[in-house]
Amino acid sequence: MPALTPDTIHAATETLSDLTDYLRENPDPLEALALIEPLLDEYTGLPVQLADALRALARAVQEHPNTPRTAQVDLLITELRTAAWEQTDQHTLHYVLDDLRDLYGSTAANGQGDGRCP
Repeated sequence: MPALTPDTIHAATETLSDLTDYLRENPDPLEALALIEPLLDEYTGLPVQLADALRALARAVQEHPNTPRTAQVDLLITELRTAAWEQTDQHTLHYVLDDLRDLYGSTAANGQGDGRCP
């Protein structure tokens, strides 16, 4: 695995920013869903990955020998773990994508199209 740097993480967040900008241009909904789908995968999507990263950060801080053993540090670690659980709860967003995909699939199948005139 290549070494991670703040720059590589910034590149990932820039990609997300580019995606947001693109979605603001009102692309075709099915194309938009396809672009968002990897972010909301129930096993590897952003909510799960961010939750795992927050838990790993909490563990790294807690187990580091130079971390002070204070109530304030315990509170910070608890906040990281709480945030991780909140992120994990968002893993169900992939069901929303399924429902949207079904909606657009049934709309196309019913011949309703996108409501634009030919």
